[in-house]
Amino acid sequence: MHEFELINKYFSQLTNRSKSSLNLNDDVFFDKSHNLVISVDTYNIGKHFVSFKNPDLVIKKIIRSSISDLICKGVKPNYYFLSGSGNNKTFTTSNLKKISKSLKEEQKKYNIILGGGDTVKSSKLSFTVTSVGFSNKIVYRNRSKDNDDIYVTGNLGDSFLGLMVLKNKIKINKKLSAYFINQYYKPEIKYSLTDHLNKFATSSIDLSDGLITDLDKLINKQKKTYQLFFDKIPISKKLRLVLSLKTLLKKNFISKGDDYQILFTSNIKNRNSIKNISSTKKIKITRIGKILNSWQKTSIIDKNGHQIKINNKGYTHKFD
Repeated sequence: MHEFELINKYFSQLTNRSKSSLNLNDDVFFDKSHNLVISVDTYNIGKHFVSFKNPDLVIKKIIRSSISDLICKGVKPNYYFLSGSGNNKTFTTSNLKKISKSLKEEQKKYNIILGGGDTVKSSKLSFTVTSVGFSNKIVYRNRSKDNDDIYVTGNLGDSFLGLMVLKNKIKINKKLSAYFINQYYKPEIKYSLTDHLNKFATSSIDLSDGLITDLDKLINKQKKTYQLFFDKIPISKKLRLVLSLKTLLKKNFISKGDDYQILFTSNIKNRNSIKNISSTKKIKITRIGKILNSWQKTSIIDKNGHQIKINNKGYTHKFD
């Protein structure tokens, strides 16, 4: 059973049609009357992180990917609640010291405070993070308009290559390995863009499951399609180098997930404003496509207008 089938069948009715729950179809809970924005994420070893050999890095990845849910809504996180299940093999004194040190660094970097949490003894290592922010408005999903531009921040694919290096599925030199592993554990979330998203974004989502999968989620309740410009989809110079050296295809890396960049749509009249903010804030923001009406087919095209087929569209949450 797919994630959304599960939600619709068993949990949607439990919201009692509360507007704040956003039909369980967005990144956050948003209580506008109290300016309250909340997101919840769970991370399991073997599924969301490869191992616990580097607990200091794992916890950075978890915190950044969690607050990314608020940031992509145009909301700055203020508090986080951290719960962990593990045992004396995973929660050793050494590991706990490393985790505490990393959390302190993340708190300083993103101006957040630990609000509480819970610990449970378990043979399975797992973390759950609840992120809390305060705002009287957010950027929703499913609010894009016909002919809106599609944008993405940063570069795509570095994190996935880092995962492949960690799994020993790709062999590259130490310097490149260190770069991609760093991108996997410490995604460069765009905190400084938070204050500006509400000014121009018609809809938004963070890229956790992959470009195509998350773009489909962004418009899943709308009668919309899209066109992506394959050659415009941004990748780093280092990834381009590895693709060349290993004779690998760009299309197999751009929609694998764990990028935690912001994918958003915006009216074409905002192009200059977005370009100026990109320059002022020194944030890479790339226009990669446009939203279409449902009578037009979704497509991914290269610079010559040829169709590009991407078989792996990203991660899907299935429970069967």
